[in-house]
Order: sequence, then C-alpha cells, then structure tokens
Amino acid sequence: MDSFEPDGNGARDGNGAPDSLPPPPPVIPPDFVPTRVEEQEPAKKKVVRVPISRRGLGSRGQRISLLTNHFKVNVTNVEGHFYHYSVSVSYEDGRPVDGKGAGRKVIDRVQETYNAELDGKDFAYDGEKSLFTVGPLPRNKLEFTVVLEDISSNRNNGNASPDAHGSPNGNDRKRLRRPYRSKTFKVEISFAAKIPIQAIANALRGQESENSQEAFRVLDIILRQHAAKQGCLLVRQSFFHNDPKNFADVGGGVLGCRGFHSSFRTTQGGLSLNIDVSTTMIIQPGPVVDFLIANQNVRDPFSIDWAKAKRTLKNLRIKTITSNQEYKITGLSEKLCKEQMFSLKQKNVKDDDGEVQELEITVYDYFVNNRNIDLRYSGDLPCINVGKPKRPTYIPLELCELVSLQRYTKALTNLQRASLVEKSRQKPQERMSVLSNALKLSKYDNEPMLRSCGISISTNFAQVEGRVLPAPRLKFGNGEDFSPRNGRWNFNNKKLVQPTKIERWAVVNFSARCDIRSLVRDLIKCGEMKGILIDQPFDVFEESPQFRRSSPVVRVEKMFDEIQSKLPGAPQFLLCLLPERKNSDLYGPWKRKNLADFGIVTQCMAPMRVNDQYLTNVLLKINAKLGGLNSLLAVEHSPSIPIVSKVPTIILGMDVSHGSPGHSDIPSIAAVVSSRHWPLISRYRAAVRTQSPKVEMIDSLFKKVSDTEDEGIIRLFYCLTYLRWEVVVIGYLYC
Repeated sequence: MDSFEPDGNGARDGNGAPDSLPPPPPVIPPDFVPTRVEEQEPAKKKVVRVPISRRGLGSRGQRISLLTNHFKVNVTNVEGHFYHYSVSVSYEDGRPVDGKGAGRKVIDRVQETYNAELDGKDFAYDGEKSLFTVGPLPRNKLEFTVVLEDISSNRNNGNASPDAHGSPNGNDRKRLRRPYRSKTFKVEISFAAKIPIQAIANALRGQESENSQEAFRVLDIILRQHAAKQGCLLVRQSFFHNDPKNFADVGGGVLGCRGFHSSFRTTQGGLSLNIDVSTTMIIQPGPVVDFLIANQNVRDPFSIDWAKAKRTLKNLRIKTITSNQEYKITGLSEKLCKEQMFSLKQKNVKDDDGEVQELEITVYDYFVNNRNIDLRYSGDLPCINVGKPKRPTYIPLELCELVSLQRYTKALTNLQRASLVEKSRQKPQERMSVLSNALKLSKYDNEPMLRSCGISISTNFAQVEGRVLPAPRLKFGNGEDFSPRNGRWNFNNKKLVQPTKIERWAVVNFSARCDIRSLVRDLIKCGEMKGILIDQPFDVFEESPQFRRSSPVVRVEKMFDEIQSKLPGAPQFLLCLLPERKNSDLYGPWKRKNLADFGIVTQCMAPMRVNDQYLTNVLLKINAKLGGLNSLLAVEHSPSIPIVSKVPTIILGMDVSHGSPGHSDIPSIAAVVSSRHWPLISRYRAAVRTQSPKVEMIDSLFKKVSDTEDEGIIRLFYCLTYLRWEVVVIGYLYC
C-alpha cells in the first residue's frame, strides 16, 4: 500500500518523486493600494400584498335584504390575453397630435380604413398612448397614414366668417364645394406587453398582481371608449350625455350636468360593474350673449364687463348660426363691431399691377351689406375672435352660440352650491330608476371588446344581506333614558345633562327683520325648560343703515367697533341675526372675526320661522359651544363598550378638505375632533389647521409649545383625565 507523508520540502507521491512547486507570488509595488470590496446587500424580497382575512360575520340586529348599485359580471374567455400596444399619432410633418378627441378620431379612421390589415380586430384606445386588443395584431409594429377633415380648422366656408383679416378671400367658392380642410396623419402601433385575462379571475381569488391591475385598467378604458363613441363628455370614469333632461340650472350661466360613474370592481360575490350618479358643472349652451348676461348678473349686453368676459370665454367652443361649423374662442376684438375694420378683397377688381384690390370695411358693414344678415345689437358690442394672434378672425356676437358639454371648472358661489345640492337630491327609488335606465342606455352588451372578452353584465341590482342594529339608548338630564324611534329623537320637555349658564351676552342684528324682544323672550323661556339659565342680554346692537351696502368685511368691522365701544368686557356669547337664511356673505367674515381674532363664542341664526323646535336646536348648539353636555349614550357609564370602557382611550375623527377645482392653489384645511374626558365619549374638542394645498396627510396635529410639550388634543386629554400611562388611540379618517 502506498504511503503519503508531508515533509518540509514539499509533497512526494508514492514513488518518492517530488511534485512541481507553484510559481512565486507577484511582487507588490510599494505604493499599491488594495481595492476595497463592497459588501453586497442581499436581494430584497418582493412584498406580496395579501388581503386581510375577515374575522367573521356580525350577528346582532335584524337581518334585511338590500339592493346595491352593483351589477354582476360574468367572464367566460379567461384563457385569452389582452395585447397592449404603444400608439404614436403625428401630423404629416412629424408634429405630435394634441388632445384626446383628435387622437380618437384618427384611430377610428385607422380602424375603418385598414380593417382588413388589422384582421378585423376591435380596439380599446385611451385617447393618448395606449391601445389594447383581445388577441394579437398581425405584426408587432404597424404604420398607417390616414386623411381626416379638420372640422376645427380656423379656415371658414363662404357662409361663415371673414378670413384672417376679417374678409372672405378668393377661395370662398372652393370652400363652398369643399367645406373642410383635409389633414394627413401618421400612426405607429408597436407591441408593448401581453396581459392574461386570467389575471381577473386570480384577483377575485385574492391573488392580486400587476397583471390584474392592468387587466382592470383595460376594462375601464373599454367603458370610456364606449362612452366617447356615444358622444359623451368624459371626466375620468364618469360619463355625461348631451341630454337636456340631465341639466339643472344653478345660476350664473352654469348648469349641473348629471351623468354616471361606472367601473369594474372585485367583490366577495365576484366581479361586478359599479354604477352611480355623478355630477359635473358645464357652461350653459346657447347664445354667447345670454351666457354672459347670466354669468355677470347684468340686465343687458351693454352692461357686460368685457375684460372679465374675455377671460371667461377664452378657449370655449362656439358654432355660428349661419353655419354649423365649430370654432375655439381666442379673444375679443379691440373695437366695437361697427368700428372694427378689415381689408376685404374685391373679386374681379384688380389694380394696374394685376393684383386684387382691397377695400377697408367694418365687420358690421360686411355682414349686413355683403352677407345680408340682420344684426340687431352686435354693432355696439365687441366681436368674437376665433383666429390666431397675428391672423384674427372676427364674428359678430349675436351669431355665436356656445356648444354643449363644455366643463365649467371655476369655483361655484355659495348660492350655486346650495342650488346644486337642492336639485341633485334624489330619493332611493328615483335613484334606482335612474341607474337602471343608465345601464340600458349604455348598451354594454353591444360593445365589441366586451364581447371579445366574453363579458356579460346582469341588468339586476346585486342583492346583499344587511342588519339593522338596535338604536343606542340616550341619557338626558335628571337621569332620564330615551330610545330613539325611526332614527329620530327630540329634546321636547327634556333637561340637558349638563346645561350651562349664560350671563354676559348680547344680540347683534345685521338688518334681519324680526321682533328681537319677542325672540329673546322665547329663547330665555326655551332655555329654562332645558335647564339653561339665560340672563337678559347686555344690549342689542343694530346695524347702521349707512353700512348696509358696504362689503361684508366692512360691515363686520363696523359692527365690532360699536360692540367694543359699549360692552364693558369680553362677552361670554354673541347671538348674531343674519338677513339671509342660507349662504349669507356675512357668515364667513363674522365667524372669522369672532373665533380667530377674539375667541368669542357666537351663534348665527336667520329668524324666518321661529318655533320651539327651532329654538331647541339653536340652544343645543349654544350649550355645546359653551362647554355644556346635551346628552350621553347610556353605555358610557357602563363597562360594555369594547376596549374603550376598560382602557383609557381617546377617539379621533379626522378629515382634510381641499380647494375646489377653481381654487386648487389655496391651502387645504385639516380638521380633527376628539373625545376629551375618558370614560365619556360625548364630550369632545375640535381643532382646525391649514396645510399645503392638495396634501391629504395631516401634518400639524402636534402643536408644539416647548421642546417637550404640545398644546394639542393629547395634552388636553391627559390634563382632564389625570392619566399619565399608556393611552389607546382609535382614529377614523373620513374619505
């Protein structure tokens, strides 16, 4: 048997022959710096989102059947695929086409013209860069050229308006024979991705993925395209038909347009189509002059503020009553119609050099004399300009009508907002009827893309089981309990739990027509019945007639000057009587002055029809504002509320409101309300903060007063409950 022994001279094999030695290591230069090897972080695992499992079903209450605004959806072609293609639409010279409307028209023309080359495939196009089909197109990259009539061209036919200089040029007769200018477009369609329709079924089983999100996006794009082909106004996933029955006048030349929101949703019962009523604001269609009169609230067109009108009308679309062609408003003429001149090319009249002679003429004379159009009032008003900055095209105002379904994006006034709420109100049965008709009107069964997916939508409202929970018992003053009936309760002949005493107070009257002495007497009497002891007011401050036509801010300032000059000290409470029942312009300035500047509790009322019920509701608000307690839940003194009754708990409610579409740059308002005296939950405190516009996260709950303390809600809770240990926080965010 061979042996193996290591020795100091290397290794020898079994025969005693030495192995060859390895080469010597390389010589390291003296100034060599070794390269540091960075440690590689382990690859991060992809986070998989898993739906939270439901702990179980509730059992309390009376079971009832409910109808929802969901419609069950069946999908049969789960083995197919959506093919995603990237779309590029450009003019003949390579400039990209702007606007979803133009892109949709071009793609529709591609489908009409090259249907055979596309294997007869139906599209779902988002109006921008994405196109989807069920199954692949013949090739991964396709290029097409199509020709479209430019219906929004600034050129006009002979029956429309003057040319670039206000006159019809020599091409008028040609335009009569060919009313629209043609444009050539280039379209490139390139393959981007493949999305399995099976991802929809996987999502219904709780297996969400990027594919499932993309698949639902395709379905929503199909709905949008279907609505666009029906001539609807599209606002995200909401669709608005051009039907006067859906319009509600809210004043100021603005209409509330009722439409419908629809989208596919995953539910416990499977895939469903969710449909609900949606409302947007549109410009009142019709004569431009009528809109301006209503928008500016003036009596006639000669009282219109034309600088304001120019800003309001810019980029709106109009059509002329002499032709049905559409234009986009670019501005107004600098002069009146009778004074605005342009050069009219005279047909068949040439000078000595053979060039067509031009005649200086006003827009008014051209339309009256050359076009034989009777203008009743436009001569003394500016013209509508639908041309370009260096090539204006003027049309008399009374010949212009605003087209329908143009969104109004400015902020609504208080009166408009109140009118919209009033006219949008619907009873459940009426809402169900509207939604059912909307589904029938949409005709989704005729949508070819949905048919290709094997998607069918039920016409019946989805039914679910609900439970009517027992109403909580309330505790009033003197230990009296009360059970609400039909969701209602009242405080007639009942004492409050902790009524306040009102000693230093006054009445402020902003020209409200009422018997103030009788009102004060009834208020004191009603308060006594509830346990609120109210002394006689220190004084009644009547607004001076000389300030009634001033701005709301000035009226409030003058009233406060009078109050400060007569009251001996800060009042405990001010009762303010307003002249308007709703949407008074004085309300905001008055509240700001009292609460923000002086910290004075105030209650506004418009005493139109005063009775015991009205005064009771007012007193409930006053008592709560002054630190009183109107009622309690009967369970607040019992250990029956889960967690809250056993562990010191603060309950928070939070919401953030943002500026309206017309005021998107104003600060957002964060509001928080919290319980403040554990174990009671009926006594609360509110806090309001401003923060950056459009920010949803509340960033100023903590109001710092030192390095270790804050002046906010949590500190108050600790002070009132004398607690210093761990507190449970339960928060509710209202979306």
